[in-house]
This record gives sequence, structure tokens and C-alpha cells, in this order.
Amino acid sequence: MVGRIIETPDCVAEGAAWLAVAEPRFAHVLELTGPLPLRRRKDGFEELLSAIISQQVSVASARAIWGRMQDAGLTEPGRIASACDDDLRAAGLSRQKIRYARALSGAGIDFAGLRTAPDDQVIAILTQVPGIGRWTAEVYAMFSLGRADVFAPADLALQEAARILFDLPERPKEKPLRDMAEAWSPWRAVAARALWAYYHVAKDREGIR
Repeated sequence: MVGRIIETPDCVAEGAAWLAVAEPRFAHVLELTGPLPLRRRKDGFEELLSAIISQQVSVASARAIWGRMQDAGLTEPGRIASACDDDLRAAGLSRQKIRYARALSGAGIDFAGLRTAPDDQVIAILTQVPGIGRWTAEVYAMFSLGRADVFAPADLALQEAARILFDLPERPKEKPLRDMAEAWSPWRAVAARALWAYYHVAKDREGIR
């Protein structure tokens, strides 16, 4: 079954209020950040392609590359499939990401069907596509599908924010952070928003595009 869907700022505020009671450190975060952003995006091919492009590059670099892809009209499956490698390289894609973009364009994902699929099934379907790891699938589930109880513990900004907020001796790896986040269910996606916002305050830079 599909759980709670984050659709409006009120949904985020409800989750934030719950987290502030469940974990006082989140109350501290909210005092520093103010209301958390909605971060809802469209779903579909374009958003998933954008998520792939954002992998392992800075937020600024991801924005620049995506802007060039948009300017070149390279945001639809057919255009990716018909474009030559030189066109994709000119937009800023590496050889590996060219391969991933082409794999996505030919994957035939039923994006409408994902809207009603359980979280685990969404992750399983998306990670079958080369270039879509669990991080990309989880970010898509959070922002494009609005899933309220999805978290992305492999995200370095979330790991660093958790280290600072919880005064940990070192940055937690994916498995320990995933285990920690279980206490923030059913609002783990709001906890992620809080940690990204806290990262921005603590490090003075964006943690995610």
C-alpha cells in the first residue's frame, strides 16, 4: 500500500511538528531553519533524468548541466535516443552518464504506474535501470512522488548534517543512518528535508538541488 503523500506545505509542517516532539534536536533545527521547503517536483522521465545528472556532482554543477540540457532540448526520451554522443558531451554529460541517460530513455518505465506503487516497489523498479542507484530512486520517491516515509541515507549532506546535529564522532555511513532514521518514521522524508536545511545552515551551502 502507498502511505502518506506530501502534497502541500501543510503536510511538511505536520511532519515537522511530529519530528520536533519525537526528537528534540529537530525542534532545534526548526528554530534555525524556519519552515521546511515543500520540495515537490513533477514526476516522469525529465525529473528522473535530472536526478541522474545530479549524481556525484555539486549542486552548482548539476544546475549548470541541466540548464544546458534544457537549452539543447535534450530532456525527452526520443531526443536522448537520437542525439549523438558529442551533443550530450557538449551539454556536460560524462561518458558514463551518457550511457545512463540512454538506458533511461529505453527503459520504458510506467511513470503513471509508479504513483500508486508501494515505496519498496518504486525503488525496485527504478534501480533496475543502469545508472539509477538507491539514492536516485529514493530522491525521486521523496520529491516527485511525495512519499512521506522515504529517506536517502547514502546522501553525503544528510550524513554530515546528522553527524553535526547528533554530535557523532564521525559521519555515519548508509546503514547506520538508515537504522537511525527508523525512529523518524512515518515522516522520514520530512526528516530528510530538515537535515538538508540544517546542512545549509551549518555548512553555508546547498546539500541537494
